[in-house]
Amino acid sequence: MTAMVTSADGTRIGYDRTGDGPAIVLVHGAFTDKTHPTLATVAAALAPWFRVFNYDRRGRGESGDTRPYAVEREVEDLAAVIAAAGGSAMVFGGSSGSGLVLQAAFGGLPITRLALWEPPYHVDETAPPLSPDFADRLGKLVDSGRAGDAVAMFMTEAAQVPTELVAIMRADPVVAGQRNHRAHAGVRGRRDGTGQRPAGRAARDGDPQRRWSSPAAPARHGWSMPERQ
Repeated sequence: MTAMVTSADGTRIGYDRTGDGPAIVLVHGAFTDKTHPTLATVAAALAPWFRVFNYDRRGRGESGDTRPYAVEREVEDLAAVIAAAGGSAMVFGGSSGSGLVLQAAFGGLPITRLALWEPPYHVDETAPPLSPDFADRLGKLVDSGRAGDAVAMFMTEAAQVPTELVAIMRADPVVAGQRNHRAHAGVRGRRDGTGQRPAGRAARDGDPQRRWSSPAAPARHGWSMPERQ
């Protein structure tokens, strides 16, 4: 079933609901929407045991894109989907979606359990260092409307994708259509430290590693799949 829910700022958020059982919400990464085979396949696999809510993050697919962008608005979008799921839910986040899920859980959303795949944080001193002005430079590109350049910078400097591959990606119309949403990573970088701080600075500055591991952070656990009846 495909349906819509209204976020706190009035933005309409589209989602697909499949299956029956305890509610699970799937939160995509920056470049995908609910039709992408990766999480669409996950939703189909979980449907025999769970009620799965696979939604389009704002600006993608069937969802609206009220400006200006802010991480808080995406947290509100997730809250609206969880409300549609019955008021609480298990939540899966992939890539930048996992950073969003962490932000939401720490902010008190009724997430009963969570699972994260490739959160976009450097939390180890062995991670390749980023320049101290990375987030500021990325943010300036986003603010000046140079979304394509912001995506290229993020992919080459933060994700370490080869320059020649990024050039191929920029020529792909599907990727080009999503570039504004990858550029949102620049906003996230300035707001929550995504991709910026190795472990030492994170512990010193309190963001993000110390935030997620602090005693004040809500404890969450993974889920197990029951046997098929």
